[in-house]
Amino acid sequence: MDLEKKPDPDMQPQPKRPVSPAETAPAETVFADPPGSLRASDADRDRIADILRDALAEGRLDAEEHSDRIDAVYRAKTVGELEPIVRDLPGARTHQESEPAFAYGPDESEGPADNLVAIFSSTTRKGRWRVGRRTNAFALFGNIEIDLTEAIFAQRLTTINATSIFGNVEVRVPENISLRGNGSGIFGNFEVVTLEGVDPQAPVVVINGYSVFGNVEARPKRGKWITNLQDRLRKHLD
Repeated sequence: MDLEKKPDPDMQPQPKRPVSPAETAPAETVFADPPGSLRASDADRDRIADILRDALAEGRLDAEEHSDRIDAVYRAKTVGELEPIVRDLPGARTHQESEPAFAYGPDESEGPADNLVAIFSSTTRKGRWRVGRRTNAFALFGNIEIDLTEAIFAQRLTTINATSIFGNVEVRVPENISLRGNGSGIFGNFEVVTLEGVDPQAPVVVINGYSVFGNVEARPKRGKWITNLQDRLRKHLD
């Protein structure tokens, strides 16, 4: 009786397949920046809330749907979470959409500043106009309104020097630019709502100045964006 254990042919070791270096290399963790990962700002939430309010007024949403979506708006942490809330409504727009291509005219030598003066009166600059590099606004017992939401920025940096004495200077800008300020109030108010444009080439508006028993205020205007800037500038220069 042969008690010697014979190897099972089915259990014979199989030749090993050559392993490429890529397969043996340790896996690297890749941190991607998924679309919509940008943190949502208060302005982003307010814009979506405005779209929902209009939809409710037009009868596109009933009161219960509106309430549910509003709750979702203020729970959202990123722009990507806001987009689906208004995807089926008109006027929906988030930072996920492509930003306009910013284009500026040729650099020009420093020219004279634009001057806006209101003494016991009011002065308004708005609509479609070409913004100069520097604007001086002086209000004495008067009111000055500077609306840049439809303006053409022929240069990237725009500086507004605002002085208010027993008066008021208000500046409104589009949401997709950068807004910065430096100033003070003496028995008055100097308030600039800081804003950083998503596009690094977006126009930059800097507000400098002070108020004495007056008000200097600059903030983005909700729902206003620079659109088709390149085409508008080309037509203006032509």
